[in-house]
Amino acid sequence: MVDKDYGLHDIVEMKKPHPCGTNKWKIIRLGMDIRIKCEGCAHSVLIPRKEFGRKLKKILVKHEE
Repeated sequence: MVDKDYGLHDIVEMKKPHPCGTNKWKIIRLGMDIRIKCEGCAHSVLIPRKEFGRKLKKILVKHEE
């Protein structure tokens, strides 16, 4: 599991790619659940935080505040 240093609007890579072929996701909501949006087709998915931590591969781009 990757350290919990991800934040809102970060671009992350998951272990499995989206069916559209892209493996870049943008975090658009943080809470008990995390909503991520595919950068390829703009489909959004709501994942429980615990499951997100297991499926996260790496953080590609950190959002600067």
